[in-house]
Amino acid sequence: MPPGRFLDRSTQPHIITLVFAAALGPVAMNVFLPALPAIARDFNTDYAVAQLAVPLFLAATAFFQIIVGSLSDQYGRRPVLLTSILIGLVATIAAIHAPTIEVFLAARVFQGVAIAGVAISRATIRDTVGTDEAASRIGYVTMGMTLAPMIGPIVGGYLAESHGWQATFWLVAAFSLTTLVLVWADLGETNRSLGQRLGAQMRSYPLLLGSRRFWGYAATSAFASGAFFAFVGGGPYLSSEYYGLPSSHYGYYFGFSAIGYVLGNYLSGRHARHRGINSMMVLGGVAASLGIAVALLLHGVGLDHPLAFFGPIFAVGLGNGLTLPSANAGIVSVRPQIAGAASGLGGFLQVGGGAALAALAGVLLGPGSGPAPLILLMLGSSVLSVVSALYVIAVARSVAASEDGRQ
Repeated sequence: MPPGRFLDRSTQPHIITLVFAAALGPVAMNVFLPALPAIARDFNTDYAVAQLAVPLFLAATAFFQIIVGSLSDQYGRRPVLLTSILIGLVATIAAIHAPTIEVFLAARVFQGVAIAGVAISRATIRDTVGTDEAASRIGYVTMGMTLAPMIGPIVGGYLAESHGWQATFWLVAAFSLTTLVLVWADLGETNRSLGQRLGAQMRSYPLLLGSRRFWGYAATSAFASGAFFAFVGGGPYLSSEYYGLPSSHYGYYFGFSAIGYVLGNYLSGRHARHRGINSMMVLGGVAASLGIAVALLLHGVGLDHPLAFFGPIFAVGLGNGLTLPSANAGIVSVRPQIAGAASGLGGFLQVGGGAALAALAGVLLGPGSGPAPLILLMLGSSVLSVVSALYVIAVARSVAASEDGRQ
């Protein structure tokens, strides 16, 4: 496929289109976070119930990634992505007009189909370039898409204070409509091996699940992102209930992680093709672990200022930015002929683990708990991401040694 020309479906999709498609899920995830206390008040429910909008959304995205990834291998990247964006747009409008918290949470589940943009954008990149180049391009796309979680909570906080929580969902709806138009105009079909049926693809999953490299890459991705999702699940509670911050201020503190994520993805884009994806994963996991360890130390010596917790989270974003593009490139390169299915299954494991950790963060945090339970949960997840990355390296060396022995 020729190099990308913007709004030309006969060429590779432009990076702007891929950024918008990949950013749609994070926008739906993050923009409304500062409004969670207001949502709880408006529906006259407990904060813990309203907070289910986070893990339910994540659980839905985990499920939908398996479906849309496999469907895109069968029917094509373009029609599946367009349909997913349209479903997400309808769900967003339904959330705005939800009469009860139950209907609102159900709409959040269907909003999760927006994650198709992440899974399909990765598969689209892998359709057109090699493994290390894919890691580089995924890094640049992710760097662009992280403007959403960096700016979204700030804008969402002010919208919630000035116009109500519904305004944050109107912003998501506008972004969804813009993305729908861009994908329609710019994204041609990149999958050149259409037609494998969903059932056949499901039967191909044992090929992935039997691959030690796939499990290593998937575990690295799941544990690295799990630290961040735990923060997403517990951060709003600490911000409002422990530190006493207004909704609009949470967005600024959330920005520490987003800035780190942008920097990490920039470094991935610059260095992944030269250093290799395995080295980048280890480096990212170590960076995140060290940052969380600093947060734990500051809390241990009695520093309870919000910066003592949110500041070191910068390293979590940095580590994720270094780790995830390479881990995701590895996931879709184990079996390139089923890149969409691999992306979907890997995304299921990644986001499913994140949903569990986000829900666990909500359970661990309560009156008098402070930030320590969340910090320890994040630290454990980051350390396990390093262990998983080292496992991938060990497997690669074992395979190389076996091949040398046969020669």
